[in-house]
Amino acid sequence: MRRLWTYLFTDKFNHLIYNSSFKQRIRLSIITMITLAIGAVGMTTYWIASKELQKNAFETSQETINKTAQILDDKLTGISNSIRSLTFSYAFKDMMLDVQSNDISNYYVHLSELQYVFSQVYFNEPLIESILIATPIGDFYPISQRRSQIQSFYESSMYFDMIENYGGKWIKGHTDKFFTGNKRSISFVTKGTQENVPNTNVFIVVNVNESGLIGLVNKHSSNDDSDYFVIDSKGEEVIRTSWSSNHNLMKDKPFLYNVSESNQGSFFHEFDETDYLVNYTRSTVVKDWSLFGIQQKDVLLEQMNGVKRTTLYFMIFFLLFTSLLSNKLTALLLNPLYKLQRLMHEVENNHLNVRFASRSSDEVAQVGFQFNRMLDEINRLIDDVRLSESGKRKAEMRALTAQMEPHFLYNTLNTIYCKSVLGENEEVNEMILSLSQMFQLGLSGGKDWNTLEDELLHAEQYCLIQQKCYEGLFDFEVTVLDESVLNCLLPKILLQPIVENSIQHGFKDITFGGQIHIQVDRQNNLVHLIIEDNGSGMDAAMVSQAMLQPPVSKKGYALNNIVNRLNLFYGEEARIELCSIPGKGSRTDIWIPIREGEVES
Repeated sequence: MRRLWTYLFTDKFNHLIYNSSFKQRIRLSIITMITLAIGAVGMTTYWIASKELQKNAFETSQETINKTAQILDDKLTGISNSIRSLTFSYAFKDMMLDVQSNDISNYYVHLSELQYVFSQVYFNEPLIESILIATPIGDFYPISQRRSQIQSFYESSMYFDMIENYGGKWIKGHTDKFFTGNKRSISFVTKGTQENVPNTNVFIVVNVNESGLIGLVNKHSSNDDSDYFVIDSKGEEVIRTSWSSNHNLMKDKPFLYNVSESNQGSFFHEFDETDYLVNYTRSTVVKDWSLFGIQQKDVLLEQMNGVKRTTLYFMIFFLLFTSLLSNKLTALLLNPLYKLQRLMHEVENNHLNVRFASRSSDEVAQVGFQFNRMLDEINRLIDDVRLSESGKRKAEMRALTAQMEPHFLYNTLNTIYCKSVLGENEEVNEMILSLSQMFQLGLSGGKDWNTLEDELLHAEQYCLIQQKCYEGLFDFEVTVLDESVLNCLLPKILLQPIVENSIQHGFKDITFGGQIHIQVDRQNNLVHLIIEDNGSGMDAAMVSQAMLQPPVSKKGYALNNIVNRLNLFYGEEARIELCSIPGKGSRTDIWIPIREGEVES
């Protein structure tokens, strides 16, 4: 399934890339590279900064918890020292002598004398709420406190804990049962000492205000958002706080597992679905107690989150800026290509005089310059082809004209020969004169073109000669409907072969009554020539098809010659059409374009 999704994603991505424009590809490439660069720099910067900030935050938090633990230890040490100083007072020593001798007669005297000592201890340590000196001859305590008569020290758990303990001992937070009020307190219990008497069975119990003690810890904390609590190695709370009372750390095995045997440390732990940084340090006064400080990870690393947000904002800003810049940059880079593309479109439209120009000499400019050289070469080749085609056309025109001239001469001389044999010398003279004019018009000083007027005169002279040969056979008529076209240039010897076909083929089966009519007119920018006869007609379709094929013999090549010359000179602009009705005659229509400057409109 994963392979299928990968294939579909790759196929869609390739489809998107290959169907996008070149500009979009370049823009996408620029944005991708800059995005990767900005992302890499941003993430690296954030990673370095976050590591450094996290390290500093951890060190600061651990330093804070160490200082706070030092404050707690100093307070506990101060309280224990105050109690020890109490044992050095004269009132305490006198009391101890009576306890040793089991003399209860001076109980109230000693109780009164100890009030001043108690006041001094209270003054030195305001967190002390109550002091109880338990002795076999009676309890001594500040008379400002009301002693509970229910609980005897020698029947309490503290007594049994202290039987084998010769030093002082701190008791975790509990409800004070020795004095009325049921206040929670932390107790310090120690044995009363006397010179040369190691076991006096006298105990001093000092109750310290629990909330005041943790308040003192928080008061000296540099972090207002920190929560402190003190627990023992089993996870039981030593000092009750609002936070520790809501979390049973004895059942939180992962939490206790993270607390190593070392004197201090830190770790992350989740409380109430929130990550906290937990720092701890062991008390140097009470080895089983550890002070814990917790801070929300998000709050602790708020500065790091600020760096993250700032980095993200910068990345977004530069990505947006890159998106706008890439459009301008891509357009700037592709402008030469677009220019070259436009020039190529113009070349497709046969505009070969365009050229690529650029002030730079980069790879695109080199392609443009190669494009210019290619156009120069194409133009040179076109000029060569034009010159070659022009020379070829002139040579072909001359060859076709030369092909016609012997044909005319051959037919005309035969006719003159016939007349001379018959002795018709006057007509021979007229025919020779007409032949002379025909040659003069046909040769046209070596030119390939004649005016329409000269072509009509050339055909007329030919008809005069043929009328001498075939007397009474046909009549010849020319009608000019628009005399403005008489100066138009035509390929020479264009009309005479058509007239000759009418005489030779159209009138071959008659002896008189033939009619040949030439009509000249103008249709827009075309000269329209009509050559009609009333001869025997022809198969117009077959003759039209034969005009397009090379002649198979020397006979009947006149029309083929005319078609070739019209194509050489005018291309598709000139055309010729044949039509015929068998037994009634034939008609040839020729349309020739009027060359510029030949006729005034």
